[in-house]
Amino acid sequence: MIRTLNVARRVRAFQPRIVVRGLAVHAATTPPPAVVASQLAAPKLLENMTVKERNAAALFTMSLQRGFLPREDPLAELPSEFAPIESLLNRMTIRQPDGSRGLLAKGEFGPAVLKELNQATTDSVLNAITTKKQPLISALFRDFCFLTSAYLLEPIDIKFRTTGVYGEGRDTLPYHLAVPLKALADELGHFPFMYASSYALVNYRRVVPGGATPEKLGDIKSWETDNLRIIRAFEDPEGSEAGFILVHVSMVAYTGQLVSAAEDTLASAAKGDREAFNSSLVALNSAYTDINKTMDTMWGWSRPIDYLKFRSFIFGSGPKKMNSMFPNGVIYEGVSEEPQYFRGESGAHLPKNELASILRDFRKYRPSAQREYIENLEHRAVDAGVSTFAHADEHSLALYIQNLDQIRDIRERHWRFTKEYIIKRSDHAIATGGSPILEYLPQNLTVVLDVLQAACARLPMTAQLEDRELAMSVEVIRSRAIAQKHALVEEVARLKGEVQGLDDKRVRAAPTVGGSVGSDGVG
Repeated sequence: MIRTLNVARRVRAFQPRIVVRGLAVHAATTPPPAVVASQLAAPKLLENMTVKERNAAALFTMSLQRGFLPREDPLAELPSEFAPIESLLNRMTIRQPDGSRGLLAKGEFGPAVLKELNQATTDSVLNAITTKKQPLISALFRDFCFLTSAYLLEPIDIKFRTTGVYGEGRDTLPYHLAVPLKALADELGHFPFMYASSYALVNYRRVVPGGATPEKLGDIKSWETDNLRIIRAFEDPEGSEAGFILVHVSMVAYTGQLVSAAEDTLASAAKGDREAFNSSLVALNSAYTDINKTMDTMWGWSRPIDYLKFRSFIFGSGPKKMNSMFPNGVIYEGVSEEPQYFRGESGAHLPKNELASILRDFRKYRPSAQREYIENLEHRAVDAGVSTFAHADEHSLALYIQNLDQIRDIRERHWRFTKEYIIKRSDHAIATGGSPILEYLPQNLTVVLDVLQAACARLPMTAQLEDRELAMSVEVIRSRAIAQKHALVEEVARLKGEVQGLDDKRVRAAPTVGGSVGSDGVG
């Protein structure tokens, strides 16, 4: 219930009508379905904007320099008027910098929120939104996402650390979390819950700036994981949670190259320029290679045995009827009397199969500028006939196959991560994003393997290719795709026979005194 007339008026100014669509609650401001491809023009990238447009642009406006990164590095510390919020965030982390146990470790975070957040903190956030300062608003959204997830999921984590079973979370988000979070989400075009952008892409700082300025990437080495630190953490700001977040940031640092190459690929295909098209495919492959190499460093930066220490806090409250942690959803006090269901953090990619409706739903949780760019790019690629143009020339097709194989590499590694970090240690059947854990990633990989094999079938003989190294690469890709598809089918069938329950029962050691993580790191 809205507690004062003045606050009611201010909340209404930030609160669009709520419409229930499918598994999640969507704001009525959700962009309408895309128009047909022939009507689409290339979206404005940051480099093509005027100074005035840049100053007003969303933080996640796409650019050839920074790709999917925010157009400037995030705000690491809130201004002094937000001291109560900053204090809660610093004190909540399970492992404190001095070695002591934080609020979440002791089950004291929820009571602290109810005691320390008040009308003054809510007013300070609503006032900040009126400034239209994107870095501040995005930092506040990040921080209220962390506070919200910590509050709702704290009981789940406590039960998991003491019993090895995921229980139920809190089903009501208190007014002084719900109202500011919803207002911030509306301003940014997000759902009022944490997703990858708030957990990772506005949650880093660089130790050495590397010559970067707002809108410029700077030295790519400044984006290496050992030069990055996280701003907020649930479990340990210097441990595996930090590595998990920062490797993702390092990967995304290469997406400027990816966006640039993708734009060149579309333009050259549309013009029928074969030489430029092939060059852009080489550049695209190079960017994918760098992303894959960085992704493979995850094993060293974030130990599989540590993942379950912080996984509890990146689950969502949805999907409805599938999430045992929130059987009745979550009531956002002061926002809606209807239960809300939102997906948690996920690294899902989009296939075209029976799971597409679930996985396309993940896309809606991206920042609006990214979402619009991806949808636009997808349609422009069809309009330009990229696939058709690639298949019309043997050399182009071979380069196209190499790029498909890079996507296979990303999806196969993601599947390996899931097996080692989660399935090996947990039989909870739902992933943090709310999708069936043994279906969506194997399906993602299956789709790209099928497309890859179909493309290879269009190039049955590589002997005629002048570039022998390229020819050998295609043959290796062809053989690997066939073998991997066969192995995947058998592997998923075996795992489905093992992972059947909804709750974790694979804790290998009893929790230590005080409820901290067990000696094996699983929980």
